Amino acid sequence: MGHKTLVTFIAASLALAASSQALAYGAGDLYTRIGVAKVSPKSDNGTLDTALGELGVDVRDKSDFAFTLGYRFTDKLGVELLAALPFEHDIRLNDANIASTKHLPPTLTLQYYPLGGTLSRVQPYLGAGVNYTRFSSEQVDIDGVGLELDDSWGVAGQLGVDLVIDEHWALNAAAWYLDIDSDATVAGESAGRVEIDPVVVMAGLSYRF
Repeated sequence: MGHKTLVTFIAASLALAASSQALAYGAGDLYTRIGVAKVSPKSDNGTLDTALGELGVDVRDKSDFAFTLGYRFTDKLGVELLAALPFEHDIRLNDANIASTKHLPPTLTLQYYPLGGTLSRVQPYLGAGVNYTRFSSEQVDIDGVGLELDDSWGVAGQLGVDLVIDEHWALNAAAWYLDIDSDATVAGESAGRVEIDPVVVMAGLSYRF
């Protein structure tokens, strides 16, 4: 192998090694994931006991912009915060679409990356943590009848995958299960519990800083 060929080979090898290290997901990565999320509450969200009689509750699906912020403190372990714009859900009471609410669902998960620290372009992960949901702007289309939903704390589970494009960008898909239960007040009186317990599915892009 000639001198020039050897120099070229070494330079190419160093460039490839640097590129590979950049592609490796691991300790110290700071990232954000941005996309569109769909919040799909479970069916049969409970029954409210009110002066108007028993009202079956059906919280409808909603899609909106969402994002996450995350950090990897080892090759395989990290932490991520899910945030979003307020989601506004229509609520059917006895099959009539006459109520609505907004909510913010910040969710913090501890994540495990089984292929962390490797050069794999497919990087699956799973997580577990806690969700806090704040309800606001509850409305009912009945004169003189108000609805209030208490804020909720619950567990959260997560599955996701990054498909690495280059050292900064990746395609991302993720899903969360959120335990969201809220005590409801109708016309100033305790009316029972609304069990929302949604699955949240998000698709978008991941960016590593």
